[in-house]
Amino acid sequence: MKLLITGAAGFIGMHAAFRFLSDRCEVVGLDNINSYYDVSLKHARLKELGISSGAFRYNQMISGVNGFRFIQLDLCDAGNMMALFATEKFDAVVHLAAQAGVRFSITNPRDYIDSNITGFFNLLEAVRAFPVQHFIYASSSSVYGNSHDVPFSVSNNTNTPVSLYAATKKTNELLAYTYSHLYGIPATGLRFFTVYGPWGRPDMAYYSFAENIINGRPIKLYNNGQLKRDFTYIDDITESLSRLLPQYPDGSPPCRLLNIGRSCPEDLGTFVGILERYLGRSAQTEFLPMQPGDVYQTYSDTSDIEKLTGFKPQINLDEGLRRFVEWMLQRSGKL
Repeated sequence: MKLLITGAAGFIGMHAAFRFLSDRCEVVGLDNINSYYDVSLKHARLKELGISSGAFRYNQMISGVNGFRFIQLDLCDAGNMMALFATEKFDAVVHLAAQAGVRFSITNPRDYIDSNITGFFNLLEAVRAFPVQHFIYASSSSVYGNSHDVPFSVSNNTNTPVSLYAATKKTNELLAYTYSHLYGIPATGLRFFTVYGPWGRPDMAYYSFAENIINGRPIKLYNNGQLKRDFTYIDDITESLSRLLPQYPDGSPPCRLLNIGRSCPEDLGTFVGILERYLGRSAQTEFLPMQPGDVYQTYSDTSDIEKLTGFKPQINLDEGLRRFVEWMLQRSGKL
């Protein structure tokens, strides 16, 4: 199977590329390498896949390890996107590229409209013109807003997003449904729940907290630390993706939404305590009020994806953070 992974220089994208390569898929990775966070981390991820930062040029395909190929391309570049699909004739797409970050969307809204809506539309148009067997795309648990109806089920009402980021992800779900209805595109939207692990994004709480604790800087706990998150380890995500890829939706329209999480919300205090234990030092904490766009809790009902794949995430928060801290200390030369 020839597979396109968008956002391949990103956290989930890099891990997904490795997983599908191990499944003997032919993988093409795409990323625009934007500067939302330090691009050196994106280059380092690509280096793991055999792609040197000095080798790629915009809209030029280059080869890496185990047959992996990479192209630097922006989803908003509709013409070159269409040309890529015409040339490659993909069997499936795993769309992970997006402008991420809830708080960044407050101050930089246009980036989210461009990447998450215009880019998504361009991708759907390419899939319409050059059909694939399965179009899997990343949505987000943020679409549930501040719902008190837990665990969050895909049947819940999601018409009250509390951030622009969440609104763009909800828009993706609506666009995918419409294209599936009109053109028969087999589409699966995945609502990810707080994915973490090695090679993660520096703006994520687990990563920034660990960095600050290591360097003796205070960590900021919003809503006075009274938050809960359904943390999901990256290897459980990629295992779920691998099992889901051949499970094509067959409804009318062939479109579905699935939660992908561990179904085990943890409070922020527990999370910080585990980090402190594995880092071997105490955190300096600064308690702050709730931030605009943030939510109080996330908690996934994953019964649907478990029935489809026969898999339930295995790695608990303690083990996952241990692996992350070990990677981080090795990468920083402090292990």
